[in-house]
Amino acid sequence: MPGTPWRKRIDRAEKLAEKNEFAGEILGFYIAISQFQEDLWVRLKDASISREELSFQQPVWPGLAEHFPAFLSVTEGYGPAATVAAARELQGRSDDFFTTNLNEFWAGRDGNDPTDPFFWRAFLQPYAELVRLRTRLEKVPHTPCICPYCSRKPGAGVLRPLGDGGQRFLLCSFCMAEWEFRRIVCPSCGEEDHAKLPVYRAEGFDHLRVECCDKCKTYLKTVDLTKDGLAEPVVDEIASVPLDLWAQERGYSKLQTNIMQL
Repeated sequence: MPGTPWRKRIDRAEKLAEKNEFAGEILGFYIAISQFQEDLWVRLKDASISREELSFQQPVWPGLAEHFPAFLSVTEGYGPAATVAAARELQGRSDDFFTTNLNEFWAGRDGNDPTDPFFWRAFLQPYAELVRLRTRLEKVPHTPCICPYCSRKPGAGVLRPLGDGGQRFLLCSFCMAEWEFRRIVCPSCGEEDHAKLPVYRAEGFDHLRVECCDKCKTYLKTVDLTKDGLAEPVVDEIASVPLDLWAQERGYSKLQTNIMQL
């Protein structure tokens, strides 16, 4: 489906899966999920949904839950064992159950259901991206450490070429919005002391940075497009699992897990 937000991500994931054996399994699952998301996004874009219904402040569109069983089938076919088992348990649930939990996640609440949030988050992401694309962002004060559209935490950083350097952006972990953010600031606690904000790189991941904060002990991976203009931030972030393991072994916690819950 040319022209969708997912096409470049899927193509990039396929290339990285061939190149990096260690990321092949997780990227294979990501590709299957992304193909479902792409199809759902097209269906929703073409559906007769009013602008008033497409809002981060309103419950999800009532017709959305009917697509959830198909999403569970995809996770059963391509997911890891624990995810497959959880998907099978969910298959017998009602549309009302799906709608309730989708709305709980949409509103930023965990609810009382112990289900892995992967299901609600991954299923809702194309809907969130569509809502964001159709939302006119009002220029009102907001906390720059969270998304100005859906108020979720960033899942990655992005350095985009600007002059002789790079402009830093944060990438929303949910609706995929990007917004400008200062280079020397922790996106978790706001720390500005350069000495407390170490940046690490690793061989084989030349276009990725692990940006840490020694005050709040969080980290965020940033994709440097000045070094690799072909990178797709959300995909390259997922494919760099060794950097997560490295950071966590040193006592840092990820600011926000990605769609694969890594």
